[in-house]
Amino acid sequence: MENKKINKKDFSTIYDKNRQYPIKEAIEIVKKISTAKFDGAVEVHVNLGINTKKSDQQIRGAVNLPHGTGKTIKIAAFVSPENEKLAKDAGADFVGGEELIAEIKKTEKTDFQVAVAEPALMKNLAVIAKILGTRGLMPSPKNETVTPNIVKAISELKKGKVSFKNDDTGNLHAVIGKLSFSDEKLIENFQVFIEAVRRLKPSSAKGTFIKGITIASSMSHGVKVNIS
Repeated sequence: MENKKINKKDFSTIYDKNRQYPIKEAIEIVKKISTAKFDGAVEVHVNLGINTKKSDQQIRGAVNLPHGTGKTIKIAAFVSPENEKLAKDAGADFVGGEELIAEIKKTEKTDFQVAVAEPALMKNLAVIAKILGTRGLMPSPKNETVTPNIVKAISELKKGKVSFKNDDTGNLHAVIGKLSFSDEKLIENFQVFIEAVRRLKPSSAKGTFIKGITIASSMSHGVKVNIS
């Protein structure tokens, strides 16, 4: 049987990968070049001018996207017994205290994307801190996942609150919606997210804080965004 060479689409006719585009145009391009057969996520990748070895330059935060992410997330809530029903009613998928902690310690399974905890429960999480920490699931006051108001935290997360933090290379990543979102909704989510990042610039960080922004879908090339 003769092998046929598959020609990949030449995206250079649609955009210049080295050029920075206004956000509206960048979103339009991402939608055009996506090869996904499904409603893929639209992601933002931000390159930061920080020294990741310095603790005071770690960027970590959370932001409520006005139009959500279009993604359903599973939430684990570590709460005291008297608040378990409240957490469940608010939408938490896994709820508990010592029993939930013991189960995670035993199985090392974490079938959730976000964990929230009451301040009083944080000391109890020490036995699974390594499991949660290496998977980016450890609750933190910085992204408002350690809070006495568990109901509010869960509700906001279910509606599209996004937590973010930089990686070891000084980049941070977040989902701001789906390809099916209107351009206007994606633009507004993008602007709210970037503004939240800008507000977190460390006073010790020198030079340009946001060095570059790229947006992409789950299965598309990245498109650079004009950050001026």
